[in-house]
Amino acid sequence: MDTEDTVLQAKIRDAVRLAQNGGGAHFVGFLDERGAALAKAAAAAERFSDYLLWGGFAEAERVCFGAFPTWMPPSAEAFPIQTVTADYRSCDKLTHRDFLGTLLAAGVSREVVGDILPEAGRCVFFLRRETADFLLTQIEKVGRVGVKFSMGARLPLPPAHTYAPFSATVASARLDCVAAACLGLSRGKTLELLRSGAVQVDHVSTVDADFPVHDGALLSVRGKGRFRIDAVSQPTAKGRLRLKGRKFI
Repeated sequence: MDTEDTVLQAKIRDAVRLAQNGGGAHFVGFLDERGAALAKAAAAAERFSDYLLWGGFAEAERVCFGAFPTWMPPSAEAFPIQTVTADYRSCDKLTHRDFLGTLLAAGVSREVVGDILPEAGRCVFFLRRETADFLLTQIEKVGRVGVKFSMGARLPLPPAHTYAPFSATVASARLDCVAAACLGLSRGKTLELLRSGAVQVDHVSTVDADFPVHDGALLSVRGKGRFRIDAVSQPTAKGRLRLKGRKFI
């Protein structure tokens, strides 16, 4: 476990103990998917179940961990999360990277920024409440594009994720086979990535080429992208397996 993981687990334990001592609800994050998994494990180790992971909407990828005292039922409404909308001309092409880069360049910490949902002419941010006023008062441009920020967000929200579906056949559900098919690389190149620690399955670094990949697994390869494995099943006439999945784009 690296230093960042250790620090996060210590923060979760502190939040749990403060809540158990009757000090009200305490929040950690925003956390990415790996951080959320570590938070769950830390809460389980403390035998603590009065918590909620919430990012402002049901499909959120980045979430806050909320630890609640026994007298306060876990509630999404209690989380210090604010939505902010940036409006701009639809002809101006802005991406998630553009918006996040602007925030980071302005000194906003990544851990106070949740999901960023861009679409043509609009981007919805989920932020820790204390950060929202900064956007409204300090940022007027993203790159060279003028934007106008306002509190809240109209429904429906922009889509949280876009995917490119793919399919392939693989010799087995071993990680090296599945990863090679997802990446379009040779088995040798894929093994190099595995040995370097660049591959995660469900947010856990994995170097074992024989690791079995299950339906629904999230495969992340540093510098190469993320892939949701929908199915590895239905053998072909030659005994190979049909792989179906989606690449995050």
